[in-house]
Amino acid sequence: MTAPSADKPLAGRVAAVTGSTSGIGLAIANALAEAGADVALNGFGDPAPALAAVGAAGGGATRVAFHAADLSKGPDADAWVKAVEADFGRLDILVNNAGIQHVAPIEEFPPEKWDAILAINLSSNFHTIRAAVPGMKARAWGRIIAISSAHGLVASPYKSAYVAAKHGVNGLTKTVALELAETPITCNAICPGFVLTPLVEGQIADQAKANNMPQDQVIRDIILASQPSKRFVTPESIGAMAVFLSTDAGANITGTMLSVDGGWTAR
Repeated sequence: MTAPSADKPLAGRVAAVTGSTSGIGLAIANALAEAGADVALNGFGDPAPALAAVGAAGGGATRVAFHAADLSKGPDADAWVKAVEADFGRLDILVNNAGIQHVAPIEEFPPEKWDAILAINLSSNFHTIRAAVPGMKARAWGRIIAISSAHGLVASPYKSAYVAAKHGVNGLTKTVALELAETPITCNAICPGFVLTPLVEGQIADQAKANNMPQDQVIRDIILASQPSKRFVTPESIGAMAVFLSTDAGANITGTMLSVDGGWTAR
């Protein structure tokens, strides 16, 4: 394994990031590549631009690959981990980022949307962790990171499935951390507030239309109403946090929910 260095602290490590063809997942993949890790991507978007971006972030020294999988299906999520291990020879850093959203009052919430959100946002974490832990134990090193949400700590109306799933992710994170506490494997969750991603941009447009107001007013008075900083979290800051947790500096941080939310959950 390539020895890490000050500018490449993750050299020799292999990272796998779900939902990484765009948005937060791609920013995390880029940050891990910049830190020297080889990176396995996954997602429903066109993989070509993501492969090029992560390869460039790694300065040409990072190996990057894409493995397709429908993470809403347990066997596919399990097979994805096994494919990464077979292709790269190991899996050291698992970042569960894939997620979807739907907003509706509970009495109008479509059951199929509930099932899909729980499958992708929560159950896929269980399946990938279950598949990755044996190899991490055998190699006596590992980092498991969930991209949860401020909604894993507090609730908002009309997001029953998302809030339930993210609370579940945080509970799963704590449980796995306790089970692995005596091993060199950590398990943590990053809980962002609102990040300006295509998913959130869609919510802004929908809210502007529904409330007949300009988008900048929607951002301040509706989207960021609960975020005291009134600033979106950047995807790059989430990537930097994932890198930190993956280095030796994060070796004794486990079972923790790390809020990056502009003060949202300080209230």
